[in-house]
Amino acid sequence: MKNLLIDTNIIIDLLAKREPFYDEAAMLFTLADRQQICLSVSALSFANTNYILSQSKKPEESKLILRKLRLIVQVLSLDEKIVGLSLNDNDFRDFEDALQYFTAIENEIDAIITRNLKDFQKSKLPVMTASQFLKSIK
Repeated sequence: MKNLLIDTNIIIDLLAKREPFYDEAAMLFTLADRQQICLSVSALSFANTNYILSQSKKPEESKLILRKLRLIVQVLSLDEKIVGLSLNDNDFRDFEDALQYFTAIENEIDAIITRNLKDFQKSKLPVMTASQFLKSIK
């Protein structure tokens, strides 16, 4: 079974029903719910998603949404090693992307799913959009 790290933008595509990206994000989460793929997210994505949700929802609503999300995804820890690797890496201009990348590396993830392909150009892991991944498994 493929183990994928889902970037925060994919989570927001699903939860905010952002078009034209919603259908592909929903399909990924449906495949995970059917246990055909394993979706992982960094703990950072939960914090970022909560922040975005809090802009339009009450705290209780945000927590309920995140509780449901947690049933479908595996939450990967950020630790001292991942932070250190991210701080000392020169391939990523964006610190958050470096944290996502090294979380994936340290957890032996098969691929990263994101809409920000340009931010992961030097990745040693496959990086693709939700659409690209879905086409690759057909």
